[in-house]
Amino acid sequence: MFDSIFLQASTQESIMSMLPFVAMIGVFYFLIIRPQMNRQKKEKQFQSTVKKGIKVVTSSGIHGKIVEINDNDNTVTIETGAGKIKFERSAISMELSKKYNTNVKK
Repeated sequence: MFDSIFLQASTQESIMSMLPFVAMIGVFYFLIIRPQMNRQKKEKQFQSTVKKGIKVVTSSGIHGKIVEINDNDNTVTIETGAGKIKFERSAISMELSKKYNTNVKK
């Protein structure tokens, strides 16, 4: 009889002691993992819809304009200040927004 009382008390204590760890995992998921997954999903979607003529930034920080898209080997040719460079489509990080181009004085 006393054994069953002690076992019930120990299971309740073990559940209560695990609660902070479960809460930390939940916080990690909602603050770190989920937003990162959403960013990756948007980046993949952007990479699949790139068009010739848009200005982009690669993941290595190179700025340029897409001059050629080759769907066969999944590459793009980007024209930079140094010339034309061939990149994998997955190396394109983001599009330069039009608001940055309008703020530049000529």
